[in-house]
Amino acid sequence: MRIFFMSHRVIACILALAAGPLAALHTPQADAREISSYARVNDDGTLKIDGYTIRLSGIHIPDTERTCQTYRVPPVCGPRAALALKFKIDGFVRCEILSRNADRSLNGWCRVGAGHFDEGEDLAAYLLRQGWAVALPDASVEYQTLEKIARSRGVGVWGYPVDRIVRP
Repeated sequence: MRIFFMSHRVIACILALAAGPLAALHTPQADAREISSYARVNDDGTLKIDGYTIRLSGIHIPDTERTCQTYRVPPVCGPRAALALKFKIDGFVRCEILSRNADRSLNGWCRVGAGHFDEGEDLAAYLLRQGWAVALPDASVEYQTLEKIARSRGVGVWGYPVDRIVRP
């Protein structure tokens, strides 16, 4: 009987030791490598997902004046870039977190329409194509090219009179 009791204690200790590292894998920091949930678009073009503020990596969204889309009831108002992002996002957004900023916001590669076999559409690339964002100097060649194409087409901020676009 004593051997039976001791073996349960030994098994319990082994399980506790094995569960420690597994529990560490489920901390919020580890789970934050990818966030997938409903997103709210802030006026500055950042996304609010599961309590996290996420900036689209590789781009800068310049300030634009507020406008209202009156063909919708009720009218939707906000900066043009934020409105373009709001209308693009329909449902869940999946973000792969790439880094953390000093202000505790996150930088991420975010996409919509992602499924099991489809990466979905890159939101930063969408904003660049529509001309509502500029590629950061260290952004990928793809992002730099999308910005140049939007500029040559005169869409988004490239088609509206602005004082100047300030890159960060």
